[in-house]
Amino acid sequence: MKRILTIAGSDSGGGAGIQADLKTISLLGGYGMSVITAVTAQNTLGIQGIHEIPARFVGAQIDSVLSDIGADAIKTGMLVNGEIIDVVSKKIKQYKVKKVVVDPVMVSKGGTLLLRRDAQDALIQKLIPLAWLITPNLMEASALTGLRVDSLEGMKGAARLIHRMGAKHVVVKGGHLKGMPVDLLYDGKKFTEAKGPRIESKNTHGTGCTFASALATLVAKGDRVDEAVTKAKTFITMAIQSGLTLGKGAGPVNPFADCLLQTLARKVIPRCKK
Repeated sequence: MKRILTIAGSDSGGGAGIQADLKTISLLGGYGMSVITAVTAQNTLGIQGIHEIPARFVGAQIDSVLSDIGADAIKTGMLVNGEIIDVVSKKIKQYKVKKVVVDPVMVSKGGTLLLRRDAQDALIQKLIPLAWLITPNLMEASALTGLRVDSLEGMKGAARLIHRMGAKHVVVKGGHLKGMPVDLLYDGKKFTEAKGPRIESKNTHGTGCTFASALATLVAKGDRVDEAVTKAKTFITMAIQSGLTLGKGAGPVNPFADCLLQTLARKVIPRCKK
């Protein structure tokens, strides 16, 4: 069984962050481990509070996991500040983990800042060069590059610039595009489009976390990046289609949807074990 370490924030509502990551990793047949960077008080209505974990303790968690169990892939999510980014980057180098999926989380769907603005340079200079794969959405791609990213051509320009920052593969997510939501993969040589249907749903909490942790699990298991993107796209599409109406606000996607669609699951992802 492949080992996947997620380094991210905790979502008390269970829809995103560490909680979403561990569900996804387990469903796709990996062994999930966690390093918590922040504890949030949140629900379907938004984030009511954030408690940052000291960077040195984030490093201690990483040491505990990687010095003993090790990891075949690492997925990063909410990293909060530059000090944590610095520690995470140093530990990735120290333990020589090559397959690193970076979800450059900056702002929550409700508008809460999840990465301090002064930490963006640390993300660009220290973590992106270590990324096997990075998964910015349109807003994040724009923030990282300074480009206007609201079209397929804009996504291509941003992908090129982020690749020059050092990321081996870039997936710019097009969920907020007008029309068909197209995710764009760039490997430094060619672009590959991953298309899916537009699903009208308010229950989309945790989409980015679920997608990135699915990618981390799939590349850890040996999939080529283009294969992993196709499978992860199918996985998150099913999860959105089966989103859960919980609470009074935006409910979470449902990563367990693949278990309900065994025919498709046999083709692209492992079957759920009884």
